[in-house]
Amino acid sequence: MRAFTNRTARTSALVGAVAAAGLLLTACGGDGAAPSASATASPSATAAAPGSAASPAPAPGPFNDADVLFAQMMIPHHEQALEMARLADGRAEDADVKKLVAAIERAQDPEIRTMRAWLKGWDRPESADNGSDHGGDHGSSSGSGSGSGMAGMMSEQDMKRLAAAEGKEFDRAFAELMIAHHEGAVAMAEDERKNGLNATAKKLADDVVRTQSAEVAELRKILDRL
Repeated sequence: MRAFTNRTARTSALVGAVAAAGLLLTACGGDGAAPSASATASPSATAAAPGSAASPAPAPGPFNDADVLFAQMMIPHHEQALEMARLADGRAEDADVKKLVAAIERAQDPEIRTMRAWLKGWDRPESADNGSDHGGDHGSSSGSGSGSGMAGMMSEQDMKRLAAAEGKEFDRAFAELMIAHHEGAVAMAEDERKNGLNATAKKLADDVVRTQSAEVAELRKILDRL
């Protein structure tokens, strides 16, 4: 009788342990399956990856003056493109112009943050004329005016003309000015591809050439039908 009682107690304990393990597994896996890798990842593993829009990373590897100048000049160049794109709100009429505006905003704002991270990592100023000896003969990188020395930059008069336009007039002006602006960016990116050293910076230059050349072709088609 005592042996039977002991066996019953051991059986009950075993059943209880199995049931507890089942509950724990269900809590972890939801359907009784083992927890996935993502479910067991540490908080640091699920944080924003370096180089993402939330946390741009410095460009790894060696760099030279051409890489620094590319970032210093492309930042204000992109900033002006975003300023032009923002003017489309309430002024643009053409659907394709609006699509291109959205594409410009989507691509160039993250690129600005990325290039700022590079310069910070390289211990270089954001402005080419802010105590830097990398400015060469490109002039100021303040971001506006024909005297900026950067290819394709709009003058104050150009920006006022764009801001004053509406509807199809805005669409035509935007296409004309953005073609010139993009062609300037492509020329700067081509210089980086030729003279730069940093692989990450040269990859972004490749992206600029590819993306903005395609947008120039699209803008020309828009002009042809407006």
